[in-house]
Amino acid sequence: MQTEVAAPEASQASHRPVSGFVDILRSEFLKLGSVRTTLWTLWSAVVFNIGLGALVGIFVPGRLSDEDKMTVDAIRLSLAGLHLSQIAMGALGVLVITSEYSTGMIRATFSAIPQRRTVLAAKVIVFAVVAFAVGIVSCFGAFYAFEAFLSEGSMRSSLGDPGVLRAVLGGGLYLGVLGLFGLGLGIVIRATAGAIAALFGMLFVPPILLGLLPNSWQETVVPYTPLDAGSQIFITMSHNQSSLGPWSGMGVFSLYAFVAVFIGFLLIYRRDA
Repeated sequence: MQTEVAAPEASQASHRPVSGFVDILRSEFLKLGSVRTTLWTLWSAVVFNIGLGALVGIFVPGRLSDEDKMTVDAIRLSLAGLHLSQIAMGALGVLVITSEYSTGMIRATFSAIPQRRTVLAAKVIVFAVVAFAVGIVSCFGAFYAFEAFLSEGSMRSSLGDPGVLRAVLGGGLYLGVLGLFGLGLGIVIRATAGAIAALFGMLFVPPILLGLLPNSWQETVVPYTPLDAGSQIFITMSHNQSSLGPWSGMGVFSLYAFVAVFIGFLLIYRRDA
């Protein structure tokens, strides 16, 4: 009789961590969706991508010469909204964690769930799913909006053309990884202004500073900076010889995000909430 009673108890105990993590995932998803800033930021990323894709398709071809129309990277033009949507997605990644520190909600969360790394893992998973989904959908929307409003037939492309599907999909991957990079810096720094400054400083400052160095140094270092490495994934033409390939560049960019998140996981138990 004792054996028969113990077996169900052991079985139930073995399922508790799994069901508990699902509950944490559900809680983080509800938390993310209940904040008005999250919805506005995600919508702004979608509008920037699709809206600018349509506007570029309407106005830019008429300003290009016939030679430029044959050589321009039309897919990169269709994803012109990435220049703005990356700011929205990076800032959202930071705010996902720093807003809880600023309001003090993180203390209640860690009091209810003392396993801090479990909470962070759930937060990273939920944000990654949302960021990649929004990024990929908005980039495909930008591509189709660009094609729909494009008046120049010689610049038209289809997803079956070489490199097009990779570039459009890669634009969404770029936004998702950038958001995770911001989330990782937010975990480490825990202050919204500081984390956002660090994120966009690491993106935009190195190319400016390295531009002052000799060309040989630029060719060696610039390809491994976050912005240059990550942007290779949505370029279909005119890759520089010194630049990384599309997927190797995305790998380097993803490594920046992974390191930031990993350091955050290491520090989470070493500091007070």
